[in-house]
Amino acid sequence: MSRYFDEQETIGREKRERGQGEALRLMAERGYRKSPFFRKTLDGLSLEPAQFASVKELEKLPVITREALIDLQKAEPPFGGLADPEAQIDRIFVSPGPVYEPHLSESDPLWARSYTAAGLGPHDIVLNAFSHHLVAAGLTFHGGLRRIGATVIPSGTSGAQIQVQLIRDLRVTAYTGTPSFLMAIIRKAEEEGYAFRKDFSLRKACFAAEPLEASLRERFENEYGIDTYQMYGATEVGDVAYECSEKRGWHLCEEVLVEIVDPATGRNVPPGALGHVVVTRFNPLFFLFRFGTGDLSRLIEEPCSCGRTSYRLDGIFGRIGDAVKVRGLFVAPSQLKELQKKHPGIRFQLLIARTAHEDHLTVRFAGEAGKDFEEKFCSDFREICTIRIDHMERISPDDLKEGDPLILDGRNWR
Repeated sequence: MSRYFDEQETIGREKRERGQGEALRLMAERGYRKSPFFRKTLDGLSLEPAQFASVKELEKLPVITREALIDLQKAEPPFGGLADPEAQIDRIFVSPGPVYEPHLSESDPLWARSYTAAGLGPHDIVLNAFSHHLVAAGLTFHGGLRRIGATVIPSGTSGAQIQVQLIRDLRVTAYTGTPSFLMAIIRKAEEEGYAFRKDFSLRKACFAAEPLEASLRERFENEYGIDTYQMYGATEVGDVAYECSEKRGWHLCEEVLVEIVDPATGRNVPPGALGHVVVTRFNPLFFLFRFGTGDLSRLIEEPCSCGRTSYRLDGIFGRIGDAVKVRGLFVAPSQLKELQKKHPGIRFQLLIARTAHEDHLTVRFAGEAGKDFEEKFCSDFREICTIRIDHMERISPDDLKEGDPLILDGRNWR
């Protein structure tokens, strides 16, 4: 089995830049013909699609944040004028906001590079513990695993006890999901009397959707004998970067062009400097140029000893803006405004903490709350934001003033 998904991963950097420039130009020309929003953007800036053959030209376009994308789609449903209206769309996914995502076909190599770099292949039986409901995660990860020949168990977000049974009965060799959920599965196995390392065959794990803390990685690898890999992407643009066996940064996927920009100006920062991760995916049906992920990182330009020649992301250093990820899903200000409409007499604030490698969500609230308020608020929150609240805390109105931030993120990933 090859250690690379294809020869693109080892081509010279000049050849890669030329190829990306050509892909960018073709996407711009097609987008100008097919996307009303992109055509309007270029006309407003007096730009021609044929100009877009390098990152330098791409800088002339605005960065589109997730919040901006939500607003575009609300103004012009369903895709904000960014999609080819004549395209045959295989799948449409939905992420909180909501954001509607016309997605690439199952023939696209989404996530296949990541799994290949982790050493997975036809010999593996993989537990796919990502959600298969509405969001892109479960099905796109499934597609990547099938592209490399692995057998997939689409367990989704079933309870930890069921996951333990599947790992045991089906002799699972690898896991893909969030690190916190794998830890919950291991704890459940230990509660049932198993010695995870001795009694199970699971030896690899590929994580996405939430950070892998160094202390948790050490436990997985040293205590449980699980070789761990991080994968990075966004539902709006698919896979972006992945770890190889060297685990010294995340290789950029060949299907995306990644910029590290100044959040204030949208201009590329100097090599090695920290900035906003902005992604353009070469896409023939959804013309989302310069999507701002909200994440902060920097590029590693030095060659990797694994033989891949792409630049690498140096992990994630935090987020810009107000949207945050909790348990792998975004919580956006637009969602919280919807909650405010449902509960007009209440002021509230989200506190996000990290305890025992798991996100903990507390909602502080003040105002005239009836006896059924907490139950109703938790239900509305789960319906709108798709995640549960761990704790509700009533506070004095003096402790939560108008204009205070809606979200306080107390987690420290470094």
